[in-house]
Amino acid sequence: MTETGAEHSDLARLHEQVVEIVAERTLYDESYLLPDSHFEADLGIDSVILESILAAVKEHFGLRDRLSGQVTTLRELVAAVAAELEQGAAGAAWADGPDAILTALLSAAQRQTQYRPEQLGLDAHLERDLGIDSVILTSVVAEVAQSFGAPETVPGFGEATTLRELADRLSAAWSQHTPRTMAPRTVAPRPEPVQAAQAEASPAPDLPAPDGDAQRQPVPDAAADGWDGRSMKDFVEQRDPDIFAKARTFGTYLRGREADQLYWYGMPLHSRCENRAVIFDELAGRKREFLMFASNNYLGLANHPRVIEAVCDATRAYGATHTGSRFIGGTNMLHKELERRLAAFKQRPACIVYPGGYSANLGAISALVKSYDTLVVDKLNHMSIVDGAKLSGAGRRIYQHNDMADLERVLKRGADSPGGTLIVADGVFSMHGDICDLPGIVGLAKTYGARVMIDDAHATGVLGARGSGTTEHFNLKGEVDLELGTMSKALAGMGGFVVGDEEVVEYLRFYSNSYVFAANIPAGVAAGLIASIDVMEAEPERVKRLWTNIGALRERLLEAGFDLENSESAILPIRIGDERLAMEMGRAVRARGLYCQTVVFPGVPLGDARLRVSVTCEHTPEDLELAADIFLDAARETGVLRADR
Repeated sequence: MTETGAEHSDLARLHEQVVEIVAERTLYDESYLLPDSHFEADLGIDSVILESILAAVKEHFGLRDRLSGQVTTLRELVAAVAAELEQGAAGAAWADGPDAILTALLSAAQRQTQYRPEQLGLDAHLERDLGIDSVILTSVVAEVAQSFGAPETVPGFGEATTLRELADRLSAAWSQHTPRTMAPRTVAPRPEPVQAAQAEASPAPDLPAPDGDAQRQPVPDAAADGWDGRSMKDFVEQRDPDIFAKARTFGTYLRGREADQLYWYGMPLHSRCENRAVIFDELAGRKREFLMFASNNYLGLANHPRVIEAVCDATRAYGATHTGSRFIGGTNMLHKELERRLAAFKQRPACIVYPGGYSANLGAISALVKSYDTLVVDKLNHMSIVDGAKLSGAGRRIYQHNDMADLERVLKRGADSPGGTLIVADGVFSMHGDICDLPGIVGLAKTYGARVMIDDAHATGVLGARGSGTTEHFNLKGEVDLELGTMSKALAGMGGFVVGDEEVVEYLRFYSNSYVFAANIPAGVAAGLIASIDVMEAEPERVKRLWTNIGALRERLLEAGFDLENSESAILPIRIGDERLAMEMGRAVRARGLYCQTVVFPGVPLGDARLRVSVTCEHTPEDLELAADIFLDAARETGVLRADR
């Protein structure tokens, strides 16, 4: 039931209610949610989870306006709710005097110190008995003042030696303060979604294709009538008694995007995925050949005759699949051999193979990191790492992307925590193409006693002279505790893996739910992966050719004036920023016969939209020149670059 502002005269209770909502949405223990903990850096609450929290808070308190996503701490969130309820200081919140304040002090002290209630004696000396110094005491008083809407500055409160004495001093000081009254708020009606007829009106036809079957269409004004300005983020927290209502609303939005030929994800291939591929263009209603720059087949192994032959031979010998988990009839001799070969390729003692790269992150993180441990992650890590953190229930700390000073700040703040710490980072960041600062991560991990896991999904087959990944690239073999990867990219198969010390790998076999309770990859796939490793080791020139191609296209795009951020891999992000402009450029690129990814929320945050271009060793010099020309022409037409560039 929606509550009105009149029911919230006690701001201490308001704080408790907000904490309860955040705890429910994050699964954190309430004592872990400190007023000044940074949502992202300290609590691991990313923008998606924060949107969920803000929506729940808005609904719970019946707020008319949407709360700003700029709040960064619980204290700021409570203050924002209080402001919306017009109760910066609610009517006589401390009417019951020291007893009410003492209760609030105990609650705040628990959150600030992590003490259990029975450990906080009312007459225990704050400093000598409880270790509450002036810094902590200031935070406790500020939190209670915020709850009551009272002044945070109270003369002489630092002279109090016990919680009981402190409550008396605060009560005496605040009794002179006249709180503002609060008027009830009414809930404004929810705005109607854009109707299907409006969203689908005047769809923009396709831009010119190489065969001239489409008409040139001027880029519409961003503020033009009929444009549905929502993004996929707007459907994350849609509330309705019917849980399928969000699907219907999103369906209307999706049909509008498809009518404008701005969303064209998941179109089916009718050929092998090589430097060029035949794809059924669902928007044009026919098959077309595209230049393929959306494939992670970095070394071209997915189409190698030796790999295909190995898959076919093993499938004939062992059948289509094994219909069981690794522990129950699902282990084939080829699985054992694949794990041995991956461990040797990565130059680590042991390897465990999972059904997929996503499940490898889920299983490894949740098996090793528990609620009393800390997971420290880069802000731009892959979603599988984020979900692994959620599944583990551990405290998640986020450091700013590749910022070693910020990573050290996070590690230093958690140095006294009783549990262990695992730092997890992508080797190559999948939407940005840059490489983690592995030397910095390893150095700080040694200093602060943390373990390190690197996700080499886009680094395996790309980084290092042999293509073995990030540790080879930085000459840090053996310095990283766990190396994780997926086999669906350069290795040209399916599945995920983790390599590390044998005792850790064996532990994962028994405690990774995504390994124990899931069927593994078929024997034919395992055989193909073994063959892929054979080809990689026999033909190192594939890695060299890949880097020649990366350098050639990267140089042309930079010369044209595109923003490629700090890409140092086979992923070249053409950063545009504005979501609509990025989609329009993607449409123009597709019309010209090039297939690449248009990345919008949730692949990247709002305002950071881009085209994601993947280079392989199979691209010819002619492919790269034509691709550069297409990107430049499309950018000029859509206004991403000036026409005179």
